[in-house]
Amino acid sequence: MPPSPAQPLTRPLDALNFFLADVRDGLGPYLAIYLLAVQNWNEASIGLVMSIAAAAGILAQTPAGALIDRTTAKRALMIAAALVVTVASVVLPWLDSFVSVAATQAVAAAAGAIFAPAIAAVTLGIVGPRAFARRTGRNEAFNHAGNAVAAMLAGAFAYAFGPGVVFWLMAAMALASIFATLSIPAAAIDHHVARGLGDDHDPGTHHDQPSGFKVLLTCRPLLIFAGATVLFHFANAAMLPLVGQKLALVNKNLGTTLMSVCIVAAQLVMVPVAALVGHKADSIGRKPIFAVALGVLALRGALYPLSDDPYWLVGVQLLDGVGAGIFGALFPLVVADLTHGTGHFNVSQGAIATAAGLGGALSTAFAGLIVVWAGYSAAFLALAAIAAVGLVLFVLLMPETRPGTAPAPVAAPVSPTPAN
Repeated sequence: MPPSPAQPLTRPLDALNFFLADVRDGLGPYLAIYLLAVQNWNEASIGLVMSIAAAAGILAQTPAGALIDRTTAKRALMIAAALVVTVASVVLPWLDSFVSVAATQAVAAAAGAIFAPAIAAVTLGIVGPRAFARRTGRNEAFNHAGNAVAAMLAGAFAYAFGPGVVFWLMAAMALASIFATLSIPAAAIDHHVARGLGDDHDPGTHHDQPSGFKVLLTCRPLLIFAGATVLFHFANAAMLPLVGQKLALVNKNLGTTLMSVCIVAAQLVMVPVAALVGHKADSIGRKPIFAVALGVLALRGALYPLSDDPYWLVGVQLLDGVGAGIFGALFPLVVADLTHGTGHFNVSQGAIATAAGLGGALSTAFAGLIVVWAGYSAAFLALAAIAAVGLVLFVLLMPETRPGTAPAPVAAPVSPTPAN
């Protein structure tokens, strides 16, 4: 029987999510600032290299989820991915060509695809389905706390030593995440439960499906949710990099520090939001909470163009804490709701993350082109309109998925097969 979340494994999971936070997201918006302020790239080239990296992550998402479903070496995969992301990032100061920068960031993004399904699987395999909602909210809270602390350190160090310091900070966080991963005993993870095959308290759910792709393609609510994630990421992914570019243009020397302020402000909001979602998702339901995330995203995009003042931009960025905090906590819950008992929780996560990654990749390229042609305000308003469309479609089409109301996956089960 996997240990309960009240037992000592709570602290290793907390530490894992805290230290892996900076590593799993890669360089993120810091890459845009570095390329703009240090390498003097234009906005379109920055958007393109970020889109190339995102495309590599997209290609890796579904295979990563399938691998996590089948492997019992989840801890080793997280450690290997953390090392790859770190190496690909710390070599960036010695690279200056478009091809080399794009290649290293593509490698980092592909390795980073391991983290989200691995953490979700390890968590589910330790705490089980009944405690998953609350534990996922706690995971996200510690993830955002880790991002906030890393961003504060990055801002302080960048002010003293320059933008390149963020690469070494990531290396330190990766090392700490490796120790946190190793503190989780391999035997504590029930790999049968970790892939969504139920538990001993839920008789009749120990069956398998012939294909995770079949679950995805035949479950209408899962397809609707995938579409909502695409629109969410299409509207969201480019906003923070655009804010970072505007701040860097105002003051190149303080661009990284101001970006850190934006990230810290949002992450500090995400911590209580994610914890609250974990506590309330079972009682309120998934649908109304996710609708709030889309609505806040649309509002955020509409507010950015009102002023270029750094204080205003940071203030609006606080709304990212609400939207992203909700999305991060709800995403694995909705997928778990709709794939419970199929044995393909993680590959379904990967497939939907692929769709979300596509939205994010298109977002940065789309926004970069609009900035070049029509300016930053036009880009923000276009992204806000996309979020508003997503909100309307989600409210009209998406059913509630919490246990007791979620539609069963459409794909018919076949004869039981042992968990891998």
